Amino acid sequence: MEIRFDNRVAIVTGAGTGLGRCHALGLASRGAKVVVNDLGAATDGTGTSSDAALAVVDEIKSAGGQAIAHGADVADPDAVADMVAQTMAEWGRIDIAVNNAGILRDKTFGKLDLDDFRKVVDVHLMGSATVCHACWPIMRDQGYGRIVLTSSGSGLYGNFGQSNYGAAKAAMMGLMNVLHMEGARDNIRVNVLAPTAATRMTEALIPADALALMSPETITPGLLYLVSENAPSRVMLGAGAGCFAQTRVYETPGVTLTGEITPEIVAAQFAGISDPKGQKELASAFDQTRKYVANAARARGLTLDWN
Repeated sequence: MEIRFDNRVAIVTGAGTGLGRCHALGLASRGAKVVVNDLGAATDGTGTSSDAALAVVDEIKSAGGQAIAHGADVADPDAVADMVAQTMAEWGRIDIAVNNAGILRDKTFGKLDLDDFRKVVDVHLMGSATVCHACWPIMRDQGYGRIVLTSSGSGLYGNFGQSNYGAAKAAMMGLMNVLHMEGARDNIRVNVLAPTAATRMTEALIPADALALMSPETITPGLLYLVSENAPSRVMLGAGAGCFAQTRVYETPGVTLTGEITPEIVAAQFAGISDPKGQKELASAFDQTRKYVANAARARGLTLDWN
């Protein structure tokens, strides 16, 4: 069954170049009305220009689609509120929010200025939260919403010299987990895309022959699935060079200690604590609490009435 977005309205942040541009074009090609958001800044977040966003709007319109441009800084609540208000005035609904805008200010942690740390977190984390927060009541009232947060292998696995970027990108998982729970009743589905692509943010970091395999066009099909009507929710989808994989967080069964608990005992038991046999995903933080308390009660021969 073909995935279409007819009569759907999508906001795509950072959509003037690279992945965001590809996402916006992909959505529009399948019927979505698209808000092309781009501040027009350099990769480090400095400067502004509307040229890139307007160029993407022209591409969409030339192909017979509908689009408007907006230059909101995603970390500015007033600017985001204006973008949402203009979208509602133009089309009367917001169905999809693709949080793609980002900047880089790479430097090893010991040499990093905390202002640069804060700025990267502001754009990636606070920017995503600000856009989601502005769209949330609209999606809730509609009984329909699809949100994608953009993470990265730097956040999920780490990358030298990217403590600010990695911390912000790791936060996407936590934001997704909670928004998934809170949005489920109102048919708001929330997922994470963790892409690796040839863009202006990666061109200086990856060899040319590898970049040739990593076009944004190999990633956007995954994004389109994550914001489709039959999309999953609470999925972290890794994507790059045509490869797609799901990232999951598992917890080992662990070891329950009773009696005196000392750091030496924890050290002696660490191999068992780390044993992956029987590991599984947990659905919520409270599931983890239940697991620990149930294990503790069982180890002491207690029966808990905890419904």
